[in-house]
Order: sequence, then structure tokens, then C-alpha cells
Amino acid sequence: MLSSLSSGVSGLENFQEQMDVIGNNIANINTTAFKAGIVNFADAFSNTLQGAGATTPAIQVGTGVEITSISNNWAAGGLTNTGVPSNLAISGSGNGFFEVQDPVTKAIYLTQDGTFSVNATNNLVTANGDYVLGTNGTTAGVPLTINIASSKSTAAISSYTIDSQGNINVTQSDGTTSVCGQVMLTNVTDPQMLVNEGNNLYSNQQAANGGTAPTLTAPGSNGLGTIQAGALESSNVDLSNEMANLITAQRAFEANSKIITTTNEVLQTLVQMKQS
Repeated sequence: MLSSLSSGVSGLENFQEQMDVIGNNIANINTTAFKAGIVNFADAFSNTLQGAGATTPAIQVGTGVEITSISNNWAAGGLTNTGVPSNLAISGSGNGFFEVQDPVTKAIYLTQDGTFSVNATNNLVTANGDYVLGTNGTTAGVPLTINIASSKSTAAISSYTIDSQGNINVTQSDGTTSVCGQVMLTNVTDPQMLVNEGNNLYSNQQAANGGTAPTLTAPGSNGLGTIQAGALESSNVDLSNEMANLITAQRAFEANSKIITTTNEVLQTLVQMKQS
């Protein structure tokens, strides 16, 4: 009798967690490069009333449900054109992450949110002010700067573009062009191990890559996607699917609450029988 209570309680707790995940998915339907969460269930430990024999099956009663993991759907979202040259999206296969660095703590994070801009010191930065890392032609893993260090001209910068390989092409007022750096991408072997730090940033990349720090690589190589400038990746949340999941979770929550109510009524009947 008490087993049905514990099963019902486990259902309430875990379906509430599922509704929390679904609610977060729906709330982030317009969040750039957001990856939907998926709740994975498994049955809980079973009480064995009779062990399995040579010719007889075991008799077991389950004790409810539990959440084994909350994973992310890493499928790429659709691309939305913005027309802003510093906005970058990972196209093609969609595989890969930008690597960014906190200018204060120097901590490095991964992100697929390419809402970048150029700050007052000409660094390519995220919306939070983190440096976007790449190569300046000689050193990899350095903050990218829009400059004319590799140009033979000293004329002012008039414009810049970023091509599909991540090359930052600078055009000066006298028509001189040069490449001042390259936006690079990285990847991990098990993205489910990444830890969401908020602000579309992920940490724990070394553990997610089998214990070694991931390396920056040119876009389009080693299975990585290419760069599309002037675009952003949309959230991959499927609203119709999330609404269907929400209805299912709600009905399951209600059914489990009914189990608890019914069990409570039966227990009350037993107590009254004993008192009479």
C-alpha cells in the first residue's frame, strides 16, 4: 500500500521537473542558439517479492520513476539574417563552437551565440563583453582585433567583412585590403558533458572532450561548420512539440496525484475498520 504512495510521490516530483524543463524551453524560444532540454526517465528500484527461479519468473513491484538525465538537443537551429557584419552563425553541419574569454577572469567558455560586435578598442566581443578568440596569423587562441597591423598602408579602416572561413578582411579608405585575423571554431567529443553557465556560455569543455582541452580549428575542417556573417542561429525549440510534451506531463502529474489521493482514502478506510 505504501509502495503506491512512494510511486505517486516520485511521479509528482519528476513530472514537475519535466514541466520545469519544458517551461524553460518555451521561455527560450527566441534565445539565440538556445538548445532545448530533454528529460530522460527510467523506472526506479523494484521491490522483489519473489526471486526468479529456474522455471518461475521473479515477482517484483516497482517503486516509481526517476530522472536519469536532462540532456540537450544539439541539433542546429535555423539561421536568421541580421545584416550586421559582426554577427556570426555556424552554418553547414552546424557543428562547432566559438571560443570566448572573460577579459577579467581570463576564463574560457564555448558558445554558439554569434551576437558579436566591435568594442571601443576594436576587439571582437560578445554581447557580455567577452573576447572572441581566434588567430592573428601567428598565434592561435588570442582575442581578435580589427586592425591594419598586416597592411602596408596606414589609411583608416573603412569597412571589414568576415568570410566563410572566418577570415577578417579589412578594407582601408585608400582601397587597400588585408587580413587581420581569423575567427576559429572548436568542438568537443561529448557536448552533453558541457555545463551551461548562463548567457549562452558553456564550461567544462575539457571533461567534455575526453580530458583534454579542445583546440581551435579553421571553420570547415575536421567536421566543423563554416561561418556565415550577418546572420545568427535561432533557438532549436519546436513550440508545437513542447506544447504536446507539456500536456502529456500535466496529465501524468494529475494521474499521479490521483494515485496519492486514492491510496490515502484506502488507508483511511483501513484505519476506520481497525477502530470500529
